[in-house]
Amino acid sequence: MASKVSLKAGRGKSVKKSAAADEDGSTVAVAARFVKEWSTWTMKKAKVITHYGFIPLVILIGMNSEPKPSLSQLLSPV
Repeated sequence: MASKVSLKAGRGKSVKKSAAADEDGSTVAVAARFVKEWSTWTMKKAKVITHYGFIPLVILIGMNSEPKPSLSQLLSPV
């Protein structure tokens, strides 16, 4: 007995909208897409800033504390 294999086109989420739903929700969809793209862009930039800015921030805070260490004392492991 041969099994029948069916291939479905579009295995992901497919959204079908009617013309009336497209007219009513177009501004909401555009605004939601804009917020999603903006938040993704912001999080990518925040990740880069955090990655490259953490050690300089620690050095800056360490140099402004009491007693004032020199940069060599701040960077030495001992």
